[in-house]
Amino acid sequence: MTNEWILGKEFRFEAAHELPHHDGKCARLHGHSWRGVVYVSGTALHESGPKAGMLIDYADIKHFLKPLLDDYLDHYFLNKTTGLENPTSEEIARWIFEQLDKQGLSGLLAVRIDETCTSSCVYTLTPKSSLQFIKESHAITMG
Repeated sequence: MTNEWILGKEFRFEAAHELPHHDGKCARLHGHSWRGVVYVSGTALHESGPKAGMLIDYADIKHFLKPLLDDYLDHYFLNKTTGLENPTSEEIARWIFEQLDKQGLSGLLAVRIDETCTSSCVYTLTPKSSLQFIKESHAITMG
């Protein structure tokens, strides 16, 4: 059996979007207080130095998130800043994952986005079985 650690770093932002193809009120311009979590995983901790005993410093995850929040997400119109025509929770989660992956965030496992306090989405390239921890610890429903 191999050890594995999964860390989550929460982030929040305020943003507006519209879903032009939606058949209800979400087709109109509206905003949310978005909450997200970036999950990273790994099997080895730093053995020495200032990060000894850590998989990754939470501040390092925050460092990767900051330009996304500052330049694209927080207090922006997501249709415009992300380039997504139809920025659903699913598309935003994927967009954030892809941006973090391009930046080289080591161990990136998944991105969770909560559009409201009762609606969330997780995007990952990993099969569902590898996300059992996330499912259990955050009580999210994955269809």
